[in-house]
Amino acid sequence: MQMYSEADVDISVLGEQRIAVLGYGSQGRAHALNLKDSGCNVVVGLRRSGSSWAKAEADGLAVEEPDAAVRGAAVVMFLTPDMVQKTLYETVVDKIEQGALLLFAHGFAIHYGQVEPRADLDVALIAPKGPGGLVRRQYEEGHGVPCLVAVHQDATGNALSKALAYSAGIGGARAGVIETTFAEETETDLFGEQAVLCGGATELIVAGFETLVEAGYQPEVAYYEVMHELKLIVDLLHEGGLAKMHKFISDTAAWGDMVSGPRVVGDASRAAMREVLTEIRDGTFARNWITENENGMPEFRAKMRADLEHPIEDVGRRLRGRMDWLSE
Repeated sequence: MQMYSEADVDISVLGEQRIAVLGYGSQGRAHALNLKDSGCNVVVGLRRSGSSWAKAEADGLAVEEPDAAVRGAAVVMFLTPDMVQKTLYETVVDKIEQGALLLFAHGFAIHYGQVEPRADLDVALIAPKGPGGLVRRQYEEGHGVPCLVAVHQDATGNALSKALAYSAGIGGARAGVIETTFAEETETDLFGEQAVLCGGATELIVAGFETLVEAGYQPEVAYYEVMHELKLIVDLLHEGGLAKMHKFISDTAAWGDMVSGPRVVGDASRAAMREVLTEIRDGTFARNWITENENGMPEFRAKMRADLEHPIEDVGRRLRGRMDWLSE
């Protein structure tokens, strides 16, 4: 493993060069503001008709249309949704300077061939391992969120040093930057989302809720047990791994963990995980997702509606409404 720290990174590589951040969602806002506070020359690229234009201006940032923002930029960071990046790149590519660095925070568009960059451009990845709100908050507190860095195309010979300088600008080098590849970042990120963090965790929660309710327990009590208290465990895992979780849970909970956990997430679950990973690696998931977008996302909307109309959401809304501290 190659990990870079602040001592290994020279942020002065960026100098006064223009950095265009395309997009102003969670990550876009965090990157742009952190770079600005690091003394970098930042411009945000947005559609004037979009709702984010006024927000970025109110945050004190220079804002231009994307094709204007990339003109003269030494670094162009794509922080729009994956499915938008192909069209956005095609819109601005003729305006991007020769030898500029194209940056991505997720490798999907490059790895699956949605964006095919010009041969004269550097192409790299800086992927913070946390949501944009955390990237901004950690920077403001003098810390940073760890990042991954990868180089896909090194036209100038300086792609890695420029990407690492960018990571320092957003605070990532404070926490460490691990070198990877576009394939590894993309495939592990998609797998983590689908099998564990989003798909796996939410299906486990819903299945637990349904099992308790079907057995006659009150939905409200079931919600507390399988949804509400999950944060307590995740915080322990995040702070100190399995060791800290076991230190702070009861012996009864630890025994139940070790004897019952493997029954719920056992050989069948691992086989399903391997299938999910195979479909990510061979491009099946990407092709299906791209096709779904091209067709107007009817299946996506139907599945999302079913998720949000599940009884656990109704119970959760009512209970969370009594927890005024959650809105702080």
